Amino acid sequence: MRVITQDQLGGPEVLHESTADRPSPGPTEILVRVHAAGLNPVDAKTRAHGGFLGQPPFVLGWDVSGVVEQAGAGVTLFEPGDEVFGMPWFPRPAGAYADYVTAPARHFAAKPAGLDHVRAAGLPLTGLTAWQALVDRAEVRAGQRVLIHAAAGGVGHLAVQIAKARGAYVIGTARASKHDLLRDLGADEVIDYTAVDFTEAIDPVDVVIDPIGGADGPRCLRVLKPGGILVSLNSPAEQQLVTPAAELGVRAGFLLVEPDRAGLLALADLVRAGKLRVLVEASLPLAEAAKAHELSETGRVTGKIVLTTDAA
Repeated sequence: MRVITQDQLGGPEVLHESTADRPSPGPTEILVRVHAAGLNPVDAKTRAHGGFLGQPPFVLGWDVSGVVEQAGAGVTLFEPGDEVFGMPWFPRPAGAYADYVTAPARHFAAKPAGLDHVRAAGLPLTGLTAWQALVDRAEVRAGQRVLIHAAAGGVGHLAVQIAKARGAYVIGTARASKHDLLRDLGADEVIDYTAVDFTEAIDPVDVVIDPIGGADGPRCLRVLKPGGILVSLNSPAEQQLVTPAAELGVRAGFLLVEPDRAGLLALADLVRAGKLRVLVEASLPLAEAAKAHELSETGRVTGKIVLTTDAA
């Protein structure tokens, strides 16, 4: 089968096409013929620095949408021919930039019939991140005020819709050119972070979702209501905000997404109900993974970038 691999750490140019043996599913695992694989910021960080995967060679990618080719012993959820999507193994190697992947069956869910493979591949990692941050960690409820930074990005545009579906009042930060889009997705307020200081532009909120981190982290604490929560997604270093948050009477913490079948099922339900759309800015062939990484690293992507295989 084809894979996109790398032999050294570095820029997008280190990615190249190669071949590997097709894997076989073990007990409780399924073999999935990949139709599309989503890109995420963690892909570029891993390509450049190794991250969770260490030193190359390795195959990047965790977002998968495809068709079950074979079911291992003990699998009861799926059978060959079923269309599935998921985020297998994260943060362990999954190798989604390939024609086939194997993973536990419960790392997947049935792909909603109304969602094509390209958009389905853009949903798992960012969708689960948004779901786990808003629902599992922050426990967002109807009537609460939620601030979402980078609201037009991969996590952000899904978080806006999930928060809105739960009845929250949603505020998003993004460049002015993306404000109409965010309003269309359900945002009640939008802030141009290039022109306005968000700490002075909004009334206090119950929840902040911060995919950016860095200097914005401490500033986010200043806009929280007493008892409010900041969920940081960028770096474990954001864990250092726990103490200053407590001094202000609020909460803060870092979240790393994990495989979550219940979350996938909840996301699929929102898609079927017409409450969740996946925006894909670009879809490129698997062989153009380097080009896709170049586009991803511009920092101007709306929604997701997706790679497609010959099966698509």
